[in-house]
Amino acid sequence: MTDTAAQVHALLTDGTTVRIRQAGPDDRDEVLRLYGEMSPENLRLRFFAASRRSAERAAARVADQPRHGYRALVAESDDRIVGLAEYEATPGTTTAEIALAVAEGHHHQGLGTLLLEHLVDAAREAGITAFTADALSENQEVLQVFTDLGLPIRRRFEGPEFSCTIELAQDEKYLAACDERGRTADTASLRPLLRPRSVAVVGAGTKPGSVGRAVLRNIRHAGFAGPLYAVNPHARAVEDTSCFPSVTALPQPPELAVVAVPARAVPEVAEECGTTGVRALVVLTSRLDAGQTAALLATVRRYGMRLVGPNCLGMANTEEPVRLDATFAAHRPLPGTAGVAVQSGGVGIALLGGLSRLGIGVSSFVSLGDKYDVSGNDLLQWWEGDGTTDLALLHLESFGNPRAFSRTARRVARRIPVLTVDAGRSEAGRRAAASHTAAAATPTMTRQALFTQAGVIATRTIGELLDTAALLHSQPLPGGTRVAVVSNAGGAAVLAADACTEAGLSVPELPADLVDELLELLPDGAGAANPVDATATVDGASLRACVDRLAGHGCVDAVLVVLVPTAIAAATGDDPVRALTDTAAPDTCPRTVALVLLDQAESVRLLSTGAGGNLPAYADPQDAARSLAQVAARSRWLARAPGTVPELPEVNTTAARALAAGYLEANPEGGWLDPRSTAELLGHYAIPQLPWAWAEDEEAAVDAAERLGGTDGRVVVKAYWPGLLHKTEQGAVHLDLQNTSQVRAAYRDLVTRFGELMTGVVVQPLADRGTELVAGVVQDEVFGPLVLFGLGGTATEVLADHAARLAPLTDEDVRDLITSPRCAPLLFGYRGGGPVDIEGLERLLLRLSRMACDLPQLAEADLNPVLARPGGVTALDVRVRLLPRHTHDPYLRRLR
Repeated sequence: MTDTAAQVHALLTDGTTVRIRQAGPDDRDEVLRLYGEMSPENLRLRFFAASRRSAERAAARVADQPRHGYRALVAESDDRIVGLAEYEATPGTTTAEIALAVAEGHHHQGLGTLLLEHLVDAAREAGITAFTADALSENQEVLQVFTDLGLPIRRRFEGPEFSCTIELAQDEKYLAACDERGRTADTASLRPLLRPRSVAVVGAGTKPGSVGRAVLRNIRHAGFAGPLYAVNPHARAVEDTSCFPSVTALPQPPELAVVAVPARAVPEVAEECGTTGVRALVVLTSRLDAGQTAALLATVRRYGMRLVGPNCLGMANTEEPVRLDATFAAHRPLPGTAGVAVQSGGVGIALLGGLSRLGIGVSSFVSLGDKYDVSGNDLLQWWEGDGTTDLALLHLESFGNPRAFSRTARRVARRIPVLTVDAGRSEAGRRAAASHTAAAATPTMTRQALFTQAGVIATRTIGELLDTAALLHSQPLPGGTRVAVVSNAGGAAVLAADACTEAGLSVPELPADLVDELLELLPDGAGAANPVDATATVDGASLRACVDRLAGHGCVDAVLVVLVPTAIAAATGDDPVRALTDTAAPDTCPRTVALVLLDQAESVRLLSTGAGGNLPAYADPQDAARSLAQVAARSRWLARAPGTVPELPEVNTTAARALAAGYLEANPEGGWLDPRSTAELLGHYAIPQLPWAWAEDEEAAVDAAERLGGTDGRVVVKAYWPGLLHKTEQGAVHLDLQNTSQVRAAYRDLVTRFGELMTGVVVQPLADRGTELVAGVVQDEVFGPLVLFGLGGTATEVLADHAARLAPLTDEDVRDLITSPRCAPLLFGYRGGGPVDIEGLERLLLRLSRMACDLPQLAEADLNPVLARPGGVTALDVRVRLLPRHTHDPYLRRLR
């Protein structure tokens, strides 16, 4: 809300929409009306006296702008101002006094709190650190609004008034309070979409191939119990449903309208829906042009309708008593417990079919299409509290607000599993970049960071997603990655063991006592070292006893049973699969059990057990192993504490922002900071750097070498000029210079080769030996700041041993980041080497994360190498690029 022309729409707690914008001189009369319609009591509470003159002065204050230190925001509904929040800065301080007013008839909708959230955001941008406010002691409503905001508040009683001070620093408590308010408002706004009481299909054609007619047919066949209408000006009835010529001609306003008309007619239909009182739209129509799109969006915002699509398959809700199938899919989804949201209609059809085939079924399904409004984030919040969904499946080709999605997904994934097909992984998505850090930060790495931190299970294909969903739906989570493999064929057991190892699972050797027990249960010739070769002659009872014993032992976390059909089983009628499914595993042994049936036609299916449960059966050991690895990763994520963003001492955010602003004022196009500015910026975040000196001539370089060389006098001289990035490749570095003559020779060589291009040199002492790492930050245009870490030095891009996490990093994130690259064992004392300063490495990464969050102008920061030793962590070479950028708070509540 820093731009005076900016306006956003946001949801109230009852699901209705208001527009929030900055107030201006033209609002004087509307503000007067707002106060004029207030009751005398509410006027007294607002102005401490029931005075109309106070209202006139307040309206004049709003009209007297823009002026420094003052900001007023208004909320509008039906083109009328229904709320006002304002602050006036106290001269010479970073505090501001606030005032709040809400129209009669709009109390208890969360409007005051919503306005304050936006006012807090605007104040932070202006450098305000605290709000002050006075309220009469009997004005409990506004005092409660201040308290419930989630920010630290101090209250002092002074006679008939309370004097309140609200600190504006954003912390987890405040974000959690905003999350809860957002979830309440979001789910309320989705109720007319996902649980509508009445539905109209606009564009229900008479031709058999009509999309609208197919939707109408599916709604009728699914048994929707509420009023159902068809809109077609050229027909009296379609699919035994009476037709009306327009939405305005319907006997009552439907809560949901499904729109299947030509693109040119969509804006007009949306306008009719809005004026009639429709609460939600599902627009199936595709290929809207820019003008039609803008008109559609403006209409849904003006009338407060939620929108799915355009260009989508539709939506469905199988819950009782809703039973709504407003899609044009060929088959009705099976009622069940999986929530599904997809951008691609084709992917949606495949998932609906797969979930129905597995017997998991669907609670609600939304084809998001072009995703102009309702998003995956909205659906996650709906499923979190709908009382039916226990599994969330997503296919998202793009993210509107990834950081908000990450917060929501982290919360929801602690209640139900969240799975996604990771679309858009191709190298074609790699963006051009200059630094090592930016080159390593591929789109795939960025999305993986998002999913990993949020606890989202990311699969590569629809098949993998269904494989993993089957296991999650039917089995308890494993406590770890240890797998026992049991098979009636030795070769199949080896394949399964290999698949487990390749998926990151372990196939441990079994304890001797357990091996003896298993051999007593199995036929002669069996082997029980793990894999367990039960032999082709094993009967069903023995196999079941073996599996039960493994599942009941604490040495493994999961049992994978691999079976091939044999003539022996066929001749005796002793089916090992039936033996495993006739009865359930003992309740006291909740181990994960999965089957691999190598002769199975389907890639995965769920086999019913005698106790009413299910066993997942896969056709390929690799599919089973990948699914086990995915659910084991979820188990690890759930066992880990959520993490907090640590407070960091010795951080000077104000000075860092001033440095960035000053550089961009002098360099409006942005660019790379010079060594002195780079060192100053890192100093504001206490990021450790190797001592250095700047020299612009030979004598200065020699003097610097004498000061910095230490006891052995060994130094490094690096050339510098604006735009120089890869010094080693340019031959712009001289290492291990041991005396004055070598320093002079090195300087002269650089001058000879680079001439006037070179503006100076950096002199540093030669660093001690250690592990060379890379740490850096990239500001992604969509995802925000990404912190990268891995093996550094000149070969960093060749070896490509990197991991990344989205900022801000929590204490858990930073530990996970350090242990993720393949080089991690080197940091913890590999083969007798001493461990490096892990705590120092954590601090460096956390400080980089803080710097990236503080400075949206920080396009790239590349620390390569970072030298890690047992005694400390030091950045040897640093490059920082700033670009003119302004970002909005990703957690501020607003619609797209």
